[in-house]
Amino acid sequence: MKGKHLHIISFDVPFPANYGGVIDVYYKIKALHEIGVKIHLHCFEYGRTPQKMLESLCESVQYYHRKTNKSLLFNGIPYIVLSRTDDHLLEVLKKDDYPILMEGLHSTYYLDHPDLKNRVKIVRTHNVEHHYYQSLAKVEQNIFKRYYFYNEANKLQKYESVLNHATAIATISENDKEYFSSKYNNVVCIPAFHPNETVVIKKGIGSYAFYHGNLAVGENNEAALFLVNEVFNDLDIPLVIAGSKPSKELIKATNNNPNIQLKAGITTEAIYKLLDDAQINILPTFQSTGIKLKLLAALFHGRHCIVNTPMVEKTGLESLCIIADDASEMKKSLQKVFKLELNNSEITKRKLILEDKFSNHNNAELLSRLLAGNRAKPPEIQPV
Repeated sequence: MKGKHLHIISFDVPFPANYGGVIDVYYKIKALHEIGVKIHLHCFEYGRTPQKMLESLCESVQYYHRKTNKSLLFNGIPYIVLSRTDDHLLEVLKKDDYPILMEGLHSTYYLDHPDLKNRVKIVRTHNVEHHYYQSLAKVEQNIFKRYYFYNEANKLQKYESVLNHATAIATISENDKEYFSSKYNNVVCIPAFHPNETVVIKKGIGSYAFYHGNLAVGENNEAALFLVNEVFNDLDIPLVIAGSKPSKELIKATNNNPNIQLKAGITTEAIYKLLDDAQINILPTFQSTGIKLKLLAALFHGRHCIVNTPMVEKTGLESLCIIADDASEMKKSLQKVFKLELNNSEITKRKLILEDKFSNHNNAELLSRLLAGNRAKPPEIQPV
């Protein structure tokens, strides 16, 4: 698709690339630009400011205000979709016949619009959204937020059939592909785009285990509390937890354990330094949707990686991780590798898998062929 033009509709301003969803969008834009695709980027903004960096990668960048009127909550269309509409966006899309890449179900309001009926329209799914919102609801303590999440999940489940109007669906994981393939045609898995080019593992042995994530997200808060209260509660292995906006419950739990450090609101660079220096990256999750970009970061840069099944299942990364599914198994795994250097054969295995199946360049080529109307599906990601 070299030299071809492409519209990308993004649910947020994708720079700085400092949280899961926009990391995939930003590094996708960068990789497509590098193979010669001319990108016309449309961003819905609600707090993140216009960015000069995006202009260096795109032919054009336009910003649209995301609506935040609470009356939208009473509409049958999901709030995350209805709040991202703008008549000017539709008029711009109608001026040419370029393919359109819609980032997330969030950006699909115009997917079934009759004026775009004959266009190539690819939807990049970042999750099975109603599953994701159901999971958010289960761990939410605030009764009003919990109601919102359940209500939005119900709307998203009904709205999802709009995907029948997509030329193709590009899922971020094999798990998601399995779900969408059972309901829609031409579903392809194109793994997450990310900031890592090559596997770089620091030599030697680290002195702590590390968990990181956006701690304002209920799922990550739950995982961090699980580690504090059930895994590291009686271990002499130090644990460092890093992330933004930790809950009061997590702050209290870490303060009660002198072997655990909580680093809140630190920079992305500081998180990568902690990740690089850790002996073990420990990443449990209780939600299996999508793929966790922090897992890719840990495998490209970190030493040993301990996860549970929901974090790694059907990602093609199973053989690169130590899988432990309860607190007892995690304790045993931590004690086993805490003084053990990662050997060269494990590093070589990571290079073979990560630098091929999770190569931004390779996956940009796959995506560009899909956008050009080539429905040939890429090879499945198989564990080795």
